Amino acid sequence: MAMLRKIAALAACLCLATPAAAGDAAQAPVVPARVSEWPLPRPMFARSSAVSPDGSVYIAVPNENKLVRFDPKTQGFKDWDLPGGHQPNSVIVDPKGMVWTTGYGNGTIGKLKPSTGAIAEFSVPSGSNSGPHTLALGNDGETLWFTMQTGNRIGSVDILTGRIAEYETSGNPSGITVDRAGNIWWCRSGDDKLGRLDPRAGKITELDMGRGSRPRRIATAPDGMLWVTLFGNGRLVKVDPVANRVADVYPLPGGNAGAYAVAVDDTGIVWVNQIKLDSLIRFDPSNITMQTIKLSSSNTGIRKLTTDGSRVWYTGSHNGRIGVID
Repeated sequence: MAMLRKIAALAACLCLATPAAAGDAAQAPVVPARVSEWPLPRPMFARSSAVSPDGSVYIAVPNENKLVRFDPKTQGFKDWDLPGGHQPNSVIVDPKGMVWTTGYGNGTIGKLKPSTGAIAEFSVPSGSNSGPHTLALGNDGETLWFTMQTGNRIGSVDILTGRIAEYETSGNPSGITVDRAGNIWWCRSGDDKLGRLDPRAGKITELDMGRGSRPRRIATAPDGMLWVTLFGNGRLVKVDPVANRVADVYPLPGGNAGAYAVAVDDTGIVWVNQIKLDSLIRFDPSNITMQTIKLSSSNTGIRKLTTDGSRVWYTGSHNGRIGVID
């Protein structure tokens, strides 16, 4: 297995977006893996997915304005029509099994109770054009955090009351995560930075990722480190949230092929994709090695990854499929 060249740790002020020179892309040999895929009931733009405590997988389908549930045991699907104009972009399941979505089309946060099919919407204060984008669950299990891409804000939702609070930011925020200390981090692709909110103090700070880097998605690892995809230059970045600095930068195979989704499983393995390629990268930070896993179908278009502990799930936004790697 070829060893990935490790780029030295960079301070926040250092530009990370210098185009990779020829041969700078990582080497990631193709390895065999068990990949299973299922087409959704009809071609759908499967934007994102989330695993429920009961093992089922919920899928946000904005073009059809639906929320879909996939049962891995029966391999069956069930779907719910959402309120007009909702167009769900992101989905997450809280500890009690309630399913939450971002209503990108009408400026709402949606809530589904699967046992009854009851659906509620909560309007964000900044209005219908604010573009609620991606959800993350707070460490308390009672608060959801979300980005608003066109509204240049992030927000929080009290899952018991539906009360929403907002915080102004910039850069068309997209991916979002919560670190182990409870701070909120999000990607500001439009201005090449990460945002950081201390919810206790209400203070927002930022971390510069370098000109042209376009951070897209972010995930928290079991060891507390944060992992970020840089869509603009095809790199994977490790951030130390305590020191508030970039710890390491790793080029991805395929060069600038649209580094997009990222997730970390319970063992600390980092999973990442490039949206122009029909493969996933398995990165082991303990020995700095990458492996390529080819997917079962083409024109996949993965925009979100999620794990159920050791397995990683993906949704093909281009080909309307859901898949898992064991």
